[in-house]
Amino acid sequence: MVSSSSSRFILLCSLLFLSSAASVARPSFRPKSLLLPVKKDSSTLQYLTHLNQRTPLLSLTLTLDLGGQFLWVDCDQGYSSSSYRPARCRSAQCSLAASNGCGECFSAAKPGCNNNTCSLLPDNTVTHTATSGELASDLVSIQSTDGKNPGRVVSVPQLLFVCGSSFLLEGLGNGVMGMAGLGRTKISLPSQFSAAFSFPRNFAICLSSSSSSNGVVFFGDGPYLFLPGIDVSSSLLYTPLFRNPVSTAAAYSQGDASSEYFIGITSIKINEKIVPINTTLLSIDSNGNGGTKISTVNPYTVLETSIYNAVTDFFVKELSGADRTAAVAPFGACFRSKSIGSTRVGPAVPAIDLVLQRESVYWRIFGANSVVEVSNYDVVCLGFVDGGLNPTTSIVIGGHQIEDNLLNFDLKKSRLGFSSSLLFRQTTCANFNFTSIL
Repeated sequence: MVSSSSSRFILLCSLLFLSSAASVARPSFRPKSLLLPVKKDSSTLQYLTHLNQRTPLLSLTLTLDLGGQFLWVDCDQGYSSSSYRPARCRSAQCSLAASNGCGECFSAAKPGCNNNTCSLLPDNTVTHTATSGELASDLVSIQSTDGKNPGRVVSVPQLLFVCGSSFLLEGLGNGVMGMAGLGRTKISLPSQFSAAFSFPRNFAICLSSSSSSNGVVFFGDGPYLFLPGIDVSSSLLYTPLFRNPVSTAAAYSQGDASSEYFIGITSIKINEKIVPINTTLLSIDSNGNGGTKISTVNPYTVLETSIYNAVTDFFVKELSGADRTAAVAPFGACFRSKSIGSTRVGPAVPAIDLVLQRESVYWRIFGANSVVEVSNYDVVCLGFVDGGLNPTTSIVIGGHQIEDNLLNFDLKKSRLGFSSSLLFRQTTCANFNFTSIL
């Protein structure tokens, strides 16, 4: 006969086994991809996203910075969170962030002001200002996706970020509380999300040209599907990503490499004819000058003066049938709208090709991305601006030129996948289905 105590022991063991089996049968959810909505701010032409951070969660409006080093937020204006943790000097977090600074704070402890903490240099890449800020971690929640629809919300308990100061918000959109950096560092959002959920170091951006509709950022592998069921990731062209060995940030330490994304343009064509430019400007020299980078904080493509003049003159020559008008700042070449026809991919103007590693690989820019319709003037202007003589970077591909194009940054293979205009495929970046199926 089994004793009462033995019976209780057997029952307890059975319950423990069932509990263990249940936990095995219901593993924790691990997403394959994540997403953030992105919307164009009509007043600043910046691309804004929303990220939930802190305990309790607070929705932060952030300016998207493709080449930004990390997430930084303003900690001066009442930062409150029970899950905030400053990164202590010589900790693994400081090492991951490549922070060698160790600071003290001489006022009451609060987020952004703690003793024995390491710091980094958050910078506003719109105004090119920077300061020193405390490295810290806090809870972040973000929506998962299968590439077709949003999925369940997942959390990163200790996502690293940097505390900025209120003055860094100058020049950013109304209500913005910081900048979401997607650049080539170990603590950028793509790197941290990849590490947290063990998916590939891969992300994609698709910016909508409309200020009333969301574009999207995907973290993780495709598919990247847009209505009506088009998998844009299946037909990308690829070109290598290059690393500029010298930082392009507003403030940096000696020896820091740039966190921005550079590609190798070898020539420029308009109407399939080569534009005569100084091709030495297309390479990055030993001081980090020259080359081509992609930016979401520059609203339009910025060209070194000699390249700008060559491209503008050639474009005007190839569009000789259109009526030229007075320039509208910041543009130099403008035309009467009524003298230019229309196509599926925007105004009927000469295509501009950015030729990459070989002649057969080029990023074609059609009218929707090459020219800008200027409200109240009944004109369209070539959407490139003069960056002056001797800029740090010769060509900065800006936001207008990448709208309704999907760009896939494969960090493991160090390559950029690009779609050219999605208008040709009868979809846009506003056509991701944000309706949840859960």
